[in-house]
Amino acid sequence: MTRPQPPSPHALPQVLWIGGPPAAGKTTVARLIARRHGLRWYNADAHTWEHRDRATAAGHPAAIRFEALPRAERWSVPRAELIAMSLHHERGRMIVDDLGALPPAPLIIAEGTPITPAVVATVPGGPAASVWLQPSAEVQRARLRERGLSAGQLTLYRSLVGEIEAEVAEYGARRLVIDGENGIEETVEAVEKIFAEALSRGPVAETGDERARLLRYANRATVAQYEAFFARPWSPGDARTTVHAFACECGRADCRDDIDLAVADFPAPPDDAASPPVLAPGHHRAR
Repeated sequence: MTRPQPPSPHALPQVLWIGGPPAAGKTTVARLIARRHGLRWYNADAHTWEHRDRATAAGHPAAIRFEALPRAERWSVPRAELIAMSLHHERGRMIVDDLGALPPAPLIIAEGTPITPAVVATVPGGPAASVWLQPSAEVQRARLRERGLSAGQLTLYRSLVGEIEAEVAEYGARRLVIDGENGIEETVEAVEKIFAEALSRGPVAETGDERARLLRYANRATVAQYEAFFARPWSPGDARTTVHAFACECGRADCRDDIDLAVADFPAPPDDAASPPVLAPGHHRAR
């Protein structure tokens, strides 16, 4: 049985939804489609710690337990507790709230593991443009192995696979199996076909300035994610030594470049016209 979700107050016709378990390739696919078509990319992972702060402030027991446990002990609890402390079910509601607070244009491509068929079904307005990426067991094992995860993290991620697959079947949601036969470009093209009607209707960013602002939005969300993590008393590392691959903000439709930059060196807000863009070598701000 999937956990029932409360009805959503938000009609979100401008959102394209991509769900699926960890290591499905959701982030890579959504990021490429957003840059190619001029969409706003909402990455649920970039809001993890913000969502945890909201749950803790609201007194959610599992969120409070997670923060109180030593880091090593968090991953040795029983499977059910791992899922509870992940806030997998609770974060879906928060994602819908986040999306409802964003501007209605351009289209948003939202991706993340907490985006489930039950969550999308709460959004009024009829069937949504949505797809769930489902990696084969072999693909997921190989991808998770590359991440060097702990045993507890692997248990959580593998448990989420079963939960999400069952919910996709229960709701009759559209799925795209990732079996390793095709590369990322073929997967992107398959998802673009699923979203073709919505992409043709738009609206999408048309100018370089519009695209650059969307890229800054996504980059800023990443910075905020790191800052919320480093603010925790148990957090290792800091913004000065942590390097991230930020998207080039030139705003060209064909740009796929990233720039490795220490989080502390990302331009400080406000993100207005006076803020210097983060640019790959040789790139200039498009108009």
